[in-house]
Amino acid sequence: MKHGDNDDQERELFARFEKELAAASGDSPRDKANAKTPTASTESADPAATLTVDRPGGPSGPGLLDRVRGAKRRAVIPAWATSRSEFRAAGLGVATYAWHVTAYHAVRTPWYTFRLALQSPRGAARFVGGSLSWLVDAEGEPFRQSAAANDDIEDYLKLSRQRDRRVRWRAVVAVAASVVGVSSSLALYVLAPGWLLTLSGAVAGLALGRLGQPTDNPVIHRAVEIPKATKLTGDIVVRALGSLGLAAINQAQSKGGPGFTFTAPITRDGPGWLAVGDLPYGVTVTDVADRRDKLASGLRRPLGCVWPEAVPDEHTGRLRLWVGDQDLSQTGQEPWPLAKSGSTDLFKPVSWGTDQRGRWVGVTLMFIAGVIGAIPRMGKTFLLRLLLLVAALDVRAELHTYDLKGTGDLDAVGDRVGYRHRAGEEDADIEYAIADLRELQGELRRRAKVIRSLPRDICPESKVTTELASKRSLGLHPIVVGVDECQVWFEHPKYGGEFKDICTDLVKRGPATGIVLLLATQRPDKDSIPTAISANASARWCLKVMGQVENDMVLGTGAYKRGVRASMFAWGDKGICYFLGEGADARIVRSAFIDAVQADVIALRARALRERAGTLAGHALGEQPETDPAASYDLLADLRAAIPSDKPKLWNESVVPRLAELRPDVYGGWTPEQLTSALKPYGIRTAQVWGTTEDGRGANRRGIKRADVLTALAERDGKHDGTADAA
Repeated sequence: MKHGDNDDQERELFARFEKELAAASGDSPRDKANAKTPTASTESADPAATLTVDRPGGPSGPGLLDRVRGAKRRAVIPAWATSRSEFRAAGLGVATYAWHVTAYHAVRTPWYTFRLALQSPRGAARFVGGSLSWLVDAEGEPFRQSAAANDDIEDYLKLSRQRDRRVRWRAVVAVAASVVGVSSSLALYVLAPGWLLTLSGAVAGLALGRLGQPTDNPVIHRAVEIPKATKLTGDIVVRALGSLGLAAINQAQSKGGPGFTFTAPITRDGPGWLAVGDLPYGVTVTDVADRRDKLASGLRRPLGCVWPEAVPDEHTGRLRLWVGDQDLSQTGQEPWPLAKSGSTDLFKPVSWGTDQRGRWVGVTLMFIAGVIGAIPRMGKTFLLRLLLLVAALDVRAELHTYDLKGTGDLDAVGDRVGYRHRAGEEDADIEYAIADLRELQGELRRRAKVIRSLPRDICPESKVTTELASKRSLGLHPIVVGVDECQVWFEHPKYGGEFKDICTDLVKRGPATGIVLLLATQRPDKDSIPTAISANASARWCLKVMGQVENDMVLGTGAYKRGVRASMFAWGDKGICYFLGEGADARIVRSAFIDAVQADVIALRARALRERAGTLAGHALGEQPETDPAASYDLLADLRAAIPSDKPKLWNESVVPRLAELRPDVYGGWTPEQLTSALKPYGIRTAQVWGTTEDGRGANRRGIKRADVLTALAERDGKHDGTADAA
């Protein structure tokens, strides 16, 4: 039996009952359901009903104790107060300033005295005239004349009575001062000794001379012209951010808000000011860094003073804005600590540059491979030479230096202490370098075997340590290879593929065995620095580059999007770079400036240290490397001999043993993949070749066509008539 009408009535009564309960308790079953709903706003079974999940009065986030535990705590003692170097620098600066001011004025004291003496009559006249004007209330005369001219009798009478009172009081003071002054002068003249009379007269004369000096030409000038830098305030920062043209900031400011929330007070940080805060939702530090020139205009500061940066381990809208007192490129830098004395240990951090605050930044050259990129004339070669000087001051380090630009910028290091050194890109220079790299690759294999054979208690981490490097019997001393304009190697038509393979091997396996590779180029692209090399370089130095591709090629993929942009450096920011290394995020560093003359002096000191330690060897002693049979091999000619004429196609895995049998010293360690890479510069591409395995089965594997080898030989030797096969 159906009771539709009764059911409808019951539902209506039940709904009314629920409403009454909700009105009485303030909490309905629907509210309880809403509190458990995981979405912000969704629909219930009733299409007309909307569920609200943000319950008023509920928990707003982690508890107070949880927030306190997870909060970032500021240092009790500021960093500058715990830095001995900063205290020493500040004390030296104060002492230098005081000495300069003292010496400046001491030298000019006779001239000061002479000028003040000449101006003392004018000063006496000014003193008498000023005293009489004060006595008769001359400063009120214009007001009295104005009242008389306007027939303002009441004001004139008030001003006249005021003048009478002032004159009477000032007359009494003048008479008393005259009596006391004349009496004191007579007493001094009668009773005082001659030296005191002379001193008093000199002081009075100088005082009158000071009073008589022209306002536009004072006698005493400042010994130091201190630049006036505007103090950074919150209003200035907010105004500058508002001038960037970012919609979210402008919208927030149009509604009466600042458009920027400071998370800490603006503080003095080194030679500048530091402001940290949150940008509006949706605005990133990258957006601000892209408009650095506009930000500098809004702050009314030179471009080299304004450095917006992201805050590590924070959201992308947390901005750290450092505004220097002076342009970073023009700010005085302390001398390099190793410029005049000292040695280094490559297993420990060594200072090589300063950050915006003037604090020294260190780098540990061991266990890394490094890439330096920049456009020409920005200090790339200077930076590479500086790092090589750091290595030269460790007497254990063996240096291999290559100046492929050919201008001799690395001669100071290579000729003084280098084990291998070459400047230029001629055929002889390239063959010298490839022979050296082959030798280094063999040394890499030897070192790996030595490390593997050492007991665990001596070499627990299977890598070279400073103790192992100091034991000459093991031959695990540091080896540092520095190459300027490395693109010449990788783009070489004959050895480019082999250079790439060996350098990739050194970058990947070299750091653990004590071999460091430093590559510098002014063309940071995939051809100048192959991706397999740049992707494994743990240290990056990027001076000014022109665009995103070059920036990310040096600093890593995504650096440009994260706001780490070396393209923002100006032309005058020479030697200033983004440094990525030492386990820290990219930071702006200004390298120490060491010119060619200073570099030669430091290299001579490094040579003397090595002579005393008995570690000077190789090129620095005039020794030449032994002739390497691999340096004169011809791959194409060897392939023609290794692939018989009755086999037009041959697998790589079959060609490599034939080459090794032909020249064991050259091809003994080659792999089929290495052969493929070595053939690319000649335009020979490997392809799938049908052949027969040892058990007689047919297979399709990567191989070489003899015709391609003969064609490459003919093109290289200028024989286009097919005579290459008969040669």
